[in-house]
Amino acid sequence: MNALFEPGQIGPIETPNRIVMPAMTTRLAEADGQVTDATIAYFTARAAGGVGLVTVEMAAPEAVGRHRLRELGLYDDRFLSGLRRLVEALHAAGARASIQLGHGGGHTRVDICGEAPIAPSAVPHFVYEVTGETIVPLEMTAERIAETTRAYIAAAARAKQAGFDCVEVHGAHGYLISQFLTPEENTRDDDWGGSLENRARFGLDIVRGIKDEVPGIGVIFRFNADDFFPGGIDFKDARRIAVWAAESGADAIHVTAGHYRSLPSAERMIPPMAYPDATFLDYAATIRSEVLVPVIAVGRLGDPAIAAAALNEGKADFIALGRPLLADPLWPATVRAGHTPRRCLACNSCVNDMRGGTGLRCLVNPATGRELKYDKNTGPNGERIAVIGAGPAGLTYADLVAKENQVTIFERAGLAGGAFRLAGKAPRFQEVETSETSLTRYIEALVQRCTEQGVEIRYDTNVEDNPSQLTDFDRIVIASGADYRTGLALPARLILTLGLARLPLFKRLFSSDDFRDRLYHRWRSGTGARLSSLISSQAHAGQTLQIIGDAAQAGKSAAAIESAFEAAYSR
Repeated sequence: MNALFEPGQIGPIETPNRIVMPAMTTRLAEADGQVTDATIAYFTARAAGGVGLVTVEMAAPEAVGRHRLRELGLYDDRFLSGLRRLVEALHAAGARASIQLGHGGGHTRVDICGEAPIAPSAVPHFVYEVTGETIVPLEMTAERIAETTRAYIAAAARAKQAGFDCVEVHGAHGYLISQFLTPEENTRDDDWGGSLENRARFGLDIVRGIKDEVPGIGVIFRFNADDFFPGGIDFKDARRIAVWAAESGADAIHVTAGHYRSLPSAERMIPPMAYPDATFLDYAATIRSEVLVPVIAVGRLGDPAIAAAALNEGKADFIALGRPLLADPLWPATVRAGHTPRRCLACNSCVNDMRGGTGLRCLVNPATGRELKYDKNTGPNGERIAVIGAGPAGLTYADLVAKENQVTIFERAGLAGGAFRLAGKAPRFQEVETSETSLTRYIEALVQRCTEQGVEIRYDTNVEDNPSQLTDFDRIVIASGADYRTGLALPARLILTLGLARLPLFKRLFSSDDFRDRLYHRWRSGTGARLSSLISSQAHAGQTLQIIGDAAQAGKSAAAIESAFEAAYSR
């Protein structure tokens, strides 16, 4: 793993290691774009966790470029005070700080940015921000293109004033620079349209302008290696763009892929669990052989061995971890110490829920976006704790309290995971196609984390057969999950276990929201009350009893894991 933790160089700045946090929208800013305490707590948690370069979320260089509600502001000097506080916190935590300069272009709406959106051409865009709407942006004139170019340069200068070490010019995923690059979205016949050289002119002029007018700040160019739709950028074009960006002064090239118009869907921008690990790494490897500046790779690189191999094999110079750092902000420090990080499921709940209007959240780490709530741990300390059930809730609770307590898990099955393993056999998990491997790896990592912290796990042990074995514990946490109601358990488990739910006959049924609600909620009931009654009859004075997860109320994984956090962080 040493390659991950070697110092790196991006233009004028040295990073303490090769781990980059890419820009991700949080909705933690004020409605007008000001930095909040929650913003600082969220980003600082990742810096303190050992990230070498933290990239603050996409911030528009001009007001018309805002693409999300509660997006961080950079287009005016009034944002400088808050941004300085943010940068100071990141530096104090040991990280270098970058901010992404991103312009929504035609991919925004009047109700978001306050004025008619602009784009290279008046091509319709379907914009989903809480609700969906198709808009037709105004085609930019030559004068408007020059004005926006100057706005990018001014924003970079403002970032430098705030103390940022780097800016990232966002040329990917269907935003303004990407719109200029993409033939389907750029139908111009002037100096900014037609040939690839002309379509690349806008983004390259921005890079050159920042390098010329904002000396001393690092410049990263992020762009798509492939748009994944006819009429989009393909890899042949992308390779040429990468070389031009480096020649124009970019200090690093950040290689991603995917577009809002991608086929079969836009989820390819942020590849969910059914996509392979290191989804875009080969693109980065090829581009690295053709440019003379460092290359940043991104996309399903959360496995520490895969991330380290990408560097050791010369496929990239830096590794960007987005969702893995939502799942575990301590990923770098944990891996550096030789331990196991909490695994990201790549379920994309973070992205899909955020687009629906919520603040950034993570299914496996409810503290994401709520770092201030979980800042002070007032949970149990110095206790002997019995956890009944080694499903996601029980394992999560044990993992969180193991450092301060002596924990034993009792699991009636021969392996951990509970109903979560059955969920891996269903066709959909949350809103994405299920990968059984992803869910299994998550459980195995939690088991490993518990083992590394001294948690004892007793498999094939049903406490209902001998509740007296719990009498010596100070605290009993029931995480025994839920059972199907009479007559439903056998057919439901049989269909899932045999893989029948993925066959055409059952797939549509098992993918419907109503049936999934029945399968995971209405047809199940928590086992906690029954176990609590049994255990309470033999409990001694002073023994604390808690019920968490599905054992308390049958439902989905997010609620179960959140209940484990709530229990672990309070007495």
